[in-house]
Amino acid sequence: MANITIDGKQITVKDGSLIIEAIDQLNGDLPRYCYHPGLSIAGNCRICQVEVEKMPRTVIACNTTVTEGMVIHTKSGKATDSQKYALEFLLANHPLDCPVCDQAGECKLQDYYMEYGAYDPKFNENKVKKSKKAFSIGPTINLDQERCILCSRCVRFTDEVTKTHEFGMFNRGDHTAVDVYTELNNKYSGNVADICPVGALTDKDFRFKMRVWYLGKQKSVCPGCSRGCNISIETEKSRPYHLKKERVMRLKPIENPEVNKWWMCDEGRYAYKSIDIGRIEKVQARAAGRLEETTWENALVAAGKIVGEAAAQPSRWAFVTSSQYTNEELFLQKKFVKDVLRINRVAYSWSFDQGFEDNFLIRGDKNPNSAGAREIFGAGEDISQVVEAAKRGELDGLIVFGRDLSKYGADTLSVVRAKVKTILYSGVNVNATSNSADLVLPGASYAETDGTFTNFEGRVQRIRKALEPMADARATWKIVQDLAAGQGIIWKNKRAEDIFVSLAMESGAFKGMSYTALDPHGKIWSGPGAAQPAVAATAGAH
Repeated sequence: MANITIDGKQITVKDGSLIIEAIDQLNGDLPRYCYHPGLSIAGNCRICQVEVEKMPRTVIACNTTVTEGMVIHTKSGKATDSQKYALEFLLANHPLDCPVCDQAGECKLQDYYMEYGAYDPKFNENKVKKSKKAFSIGPTINLDQERCILCSRCVRFTDEVTKTHEFGMFNRGDHTAVDVYTELNNKYSGNVADICPVGALTDKDFRFKMRVWYLGKQKSVCPGCSRGCNISIETEKSRPYHLKKERVMRLKPIENPEVNKWWMCDEGRYAYKSIDIGRIEKVQARAAGRLEETTWENALVAAGKIVGEAAAQPSRWAFVTSSQYTNEELFLQKKFVKDVLRINRVAYSWSFDQGFEDNFLIRGDKNPNSAGAREIFGAGEDISQVVEAAKRGELDGLIVFGRDLSKYGADTLSVVRAKVKTILYSGVNVNATSNSADLVLPGASYAETDGTFTNFEGRVQRIRKALEPMADARATWKIVQDLAAGQGIIWKNKRAEDIFVSLAMESGAFKGMSYTALDPHGKIWSGPGAAQPAVAATAGAH
């Protein structure tokens, strides 16, 4: 360990630490462009200059190792002058695109100019650097070479993290430019826009959609697979009239060293549109062969009759749910189905949940909470078994949460409907099963509710409400609570947190957990997933 002083504050850091790491440990503020904690050291932007006592000139903090007794100044005249001159050099030929640049509002050139900028520039000549303006380099990203400051983050990301090597530095001297050898089309391509400190690499999906200062941001967890990458749900909150029903603008990764480091895959990044598009917006009941809009009050009366039939003959009913639901929602579902209705035929897993997997972040299980479902429900049937039982006429009714049974085959629903008297459906998005149901109760998406997911390692992480539920939708735990109330069972939960307290008391795997204890990076439970290894930092991602 080394004892050093930074801007008058004493701190102890590990031997071999870089000065910039020590400053970050102290939550200090030091400008940087090329440095990124998930990438190798390049040391080419030169803006992270600091003054170190007994050294004749300033040094770059990203490539200088601390030594015992080192005294560092980040705000001295010598340090700030060096930072200003480095910034001015970077700006010498940078285009004045700020009014039309999609990076405005989160551009480090803008931010650092206001904080460290040289307000008496030495360069008076016209800007002469000519490079290609915005052009496509792949399905997700545009490149504007004229704005590039040659930090090389994108090059190092594709060399060291994805190992797909699309980017390179071409030519020499003031003709140097970042470009691609081949189309940028790996499964993590969106991350290069995240790590670009300027407007050189921009996300096509978000490009010119809105200015970032209008965004509302909420921490959550990606529901795209069982990895549980930490994300920021970024929404249009200040101008709801602007994009009508499109409220979610983008998802971005949040650092979690135990789960996803600084990254997320493109599949998860661009899956946000289902939050606002294709939603079940209204409560619906079937009348004269057609689904008609109705009120929650009328729907819950109808649901009470359906659920009453299930409670009267539980052996003739089955319950189908999804590991897309939170632990809290699954826990209430289990109490409702097992304790109230006494239905034994419960299914939550399905072969259709399996997909592509790599050795970096993407998991084959496309549910965020399969581990939680296993812990809460135990060994349930596969959904295909329930479908086959319905086809054989063994069931009078189905209660389906969040699943589309038509995935099992083109004629599945027609056969099932010919055999099954009643289907009660609750879910987020319209599908063939919701269209075939007798009663449809719209549920809130993961972006519209609070709760927790348990990833494949057994790490329990919080999701947070970023939006109010769309139209008539309600949080699924509230729907289940209302259905139970129709059978005379009153659960007085007012928040998802109340349900989690009960879950932690009843389940050994969640014992001792609380929402407070889960922040900021989640907590490994005492269930079977705890023994599995953590994600490797730089595994290949082809």
